[in-house]
Amino acid sequence: MASDDLPLLVASDLDGTLLRTDKTISDRTVAAIAACEADGVTFVLATGRPPRWIGDISDRLGHRGVALCANGAVIYDLDQDRVLAHHTIATDAAREVVARIRSRWPDAVFAVETIDHLGLEPSWPVTFPVPDNTVRADAHELVAVPPVKLLARLEGHPVEAALAAATVEVSGLAEVTWSGGSHLLEMSAPGITKDFALAELALRLGIDAATAVAFGDMPNDIGMLRWAGHGLAVANAHELVLAAADRVVGSNDDDGVAVELERILGW
Repeated sequence: MASDDLPLLVASDLDGTLLRTDKTISDRTVAAIAACEADGVTFVLATGRPPRWIGDISDRLGHRGVALCANGAVIYDLDQDRVLAHHTIATDAAREVVARIRSRWPDAVFAVETIDHLGLEPSWPVTFPVPDNTVRADAHELVAVPPVKLLARLEGHPVEAALAAATVEVSGLAEVTWSGGSHLLEMSAPGITKDFALAELALRLGIDAATAVAFGDMPNDIGMLRWAGHGLAVANAHELVLAAADRVVGSNDDDGVAVELERILGW
């Protein structure tokens, strides 16, 4: 894309893409995003994270833009710090998903993200701080509140093979993807993906996909990269993402997104 032909929308994944390995956002990246917005470009974060894991990043970016959280299941306004829209997996469908996954992988352990809380099965290994209102119960109970994201931990099972098998197992009930972690599958309502949410937002803004740029690094980003007129993978991306991208930019630790935004801006 020529530097004098600015995109109308830029979307970027967070972990492994916009964020460095140490989970920080560089000053260079913050400046590049601010410059894009100053030139009228809509900037969108597209992440598997829930809204509760967005606060520090929103602060760092000056509460600019919109975040598509939970792989597109939640549209979150960073400036107003509120949920604009969300999509959930119906309780009956979620319970059927749990049953089918557990039938195929009896040692599966489940967690849920709802609009207002995290839910964990008792055997879920907690390696991060959890909110005070976290619910601990069996998966059948956890999905009584329809989740925006259902997670299955399949310890010891190769994730690529599990992803392919689970996609078949729960077809029509949930969308299955993988964004990181060696054994973790993420599920949302059927058809709910980053690219679905991005297309929905673009339509609302009157922006055509051809005028959009998207950055990503993991399989849950592939649809988004294919939707955008220019789908770009960071150099550290998964091999499937590298193959799907229109072009490869620098790695996350080399500020690949910022460098590309500077090029687009003609710096």
